[in-house]
Amino acid sequence: MKAYLSVFRLRLANGLQYRSAALAGIATQFFWGFIIIMVFEAFYNQSPVTPPISLSQLITYVWLQQAFLAFIMLWFRDNELFQLITSGNIAYELCRPSGIYGFWYAKLLAQRLASAALRCLPILIVAVFLPQPYRLSVPVDMATAVLFIIALLLGLFILVAISMLIYISTFVTMSAAGSLLMFGVIGEFLAGMVIPIPLMPSWLQSIVNVLPFRLTADFPFRVYSGHIPKWEALEIIPLQLLWLAALVAIGKYAMGKALRRVVVQGG
Repeated sequence: MKAYLSVFRLRLANGLQYRSAALAGIATQFFWGFIIIMVFEAFYNQSPVTPPISLSQLITYVWLQQAFLAFIMLWFRDNELFQLITSGNIAYELCRPSGIYGFWYAKLLAQRLASAALRCLPILIVAVFLPQPYRLSVPVDMATAVLFIIALLLGLFILVAISMLIYISTFVTMSAAGSLLMFGVIGEFLAGMVIPIPLMPSWLQSIVNVLPFRLTADFPFRVYSGHIPKWEALEIIPLQLLWLAALVAIGKYAMGKALRRVVVQGG
């Protein structure tokens, strides 16, 4: 455990040094945030029926999506890990006294935390003071804010466990492109990052609700906006814990199977 905490602290400190990249990312996320909000606003103004989620809640959803993009994007990659697998340098990782799964999990978790730490606060602070209807609303009470933080962090742990499956699959495919494309496109759609889940047709919602992707983004953001009430959030959080345990167990099992078949050539 000490080894995992050490690599977590080192990777977090290293990630916090990239302030220029963070500033560029903030500008990009504000741009996309405004574009997405204006598109939804146009649809809401023309809608003949009452949408299942209010425009204010949807705008809050979009800003949270932009602020915590590093927590929820499946296409976030660590090229160093991919290179270790495809180049054969995974042999050096096998010499470590700690398990590879926990070691890599800690690295990926620290990278996402560092990226979000540099970007989320400026976006949230500015969005709170924007004029209506573009303003980010605040949680209705402290209990909602606490539930949001718990749900967001558990969603982050789930997302890292899912992303670990991408790296593990590279042991078989020897190419990261296919896994990243599949997980990135399908996973982010099912997480509600393209279309919020309340706006999806009911038959699609029934499919999305049985998969873990919505627990990484859609669930915490709707808890924050008040679209998911507190009592329902308390019922779903244990489901996050179950999915986290299941994904970690699957990942460790798959990693063990992959490592037993690794062949490293050379002197």
